[in-house]
Amino acid sequence: MSISRRNFIRQSGLAVTFTVAGRAMLLTPREAYAGDIPFSVLNREEVDTLEAICEHLLSGARGNGVAHFVDSQLSLDPADSMLFIKCFELEQPFPDFYRSALAELSRVSETVYGKSIVELDQAGAVSLIESLRDGNVPGWIGPPPPLVYHALRNDAVDVVYGTMEGFADLGIPYLAHIEPPEAW
Repeated sequence: MSISRRNFIRQSGLAVTFTVAGRAMLLTPREAYAGDIPFSVLNREEVDTLEAICEHLLSGARGNGVAHFVDSQLSLDPADSMLFIKCFELEQPFPDFYRSALAELSRVSETVYGKSIVELDQAGAVSLIESLRDGNVPGWIGPPPPLVYHALRNDAVDVVYGTMEGFADLGIPYLAHIEPPEAW
């Protein structure tokens, strides 16, 4: 049986539907980022914060469309979402978690480091990320910091390494149940 690249991506859940000018388009998060597709859930400040922290967590997350991936998943019914946060017994809707976490990341960055998260240098970003991971962020009033760390880190990993190219970059054979006829 022959299967087209588009059908493989659609069936495997590797692409996401984005609405552009009232028309639904099947794109990868990387394609949505490159095409500057508008966001439907997150505002510009939330997108900038999400891209900045995820880029510090894993180089390449921004260009691979982490914000587009998260935004598109937040627009879905939580039962259909592919976000890692779905694995936790967390009160829905998920946009509330992300908005609260991103707002708190922005506030803490300004308060503790005197800069927006977008302006943080590598040392400041590493310090903030370590405090998130360890759960000891000074004055934090958002969702549990380790949960925020794990959710955002996994979102970054999903878009950077959750593709055939990402597997190849890691030197790991891509062993799909159904191999696509061509790389995506």
